[in-house]
Amino acid sequence: MSRNVRELRCSPEDVFRVLGDGWLYPSWVVGASRMRDVDDAWPAAGAELHHSFGTWPLLIDDRTVVEACDPPHTLALRARGWPIGEARVTIDVKPRGDRSVVRIQEEAVAGPGRFVPDAIMDVLLHWRNTETLHRLAYLAEGIAARTPGDTTAEQEIGADAASS
Repeated sequence: MSRNVRELRCSPEDVFRVLGDGWLYPSWVVGASRMRDVDDAWPAAGAELHHSFGTWPLLIDDRTVVEACDPPHTLALRARGWPIGEARVTIDVKPRGDRSVVRIQEEAVAGPGRFVPDAIMDVLLHWRNTETLHRLAYLAEGIAARTPGDTTAEQEIGADAASS
């Protein structure tokens, strides 16, 4: 099982404003390329979002189902991406002062992905979910009420300017 953790400069409620909008899913989930439909009940348990992954012309349509949701603390998903398989993804959000600590755990639970050795799968998922949390930080910090300190994007822009 792959685990990634990141501190975001926003509240858990800000993080769940992003997670709770299914139409934003491809904005923060690496590999998801477009949304086709989102259940009105999203992100309640049992709700689905219908997405595609890959890039044109090799797009595969599939869906993700909410297994459990406890805003603003936990969102557990069963993400489908056949023919690769299915994964259980759990996102936990905890307050840390005026910030949040977000942990994402992912494991293959069905399909061919289950047969990839854990050491290889963990490396691939860790790399993917590092970027997933990076994108989630951009969105959640971008909609948050401003708190002292640079957002993830502002830090990166400052670092780019300093290296130029």
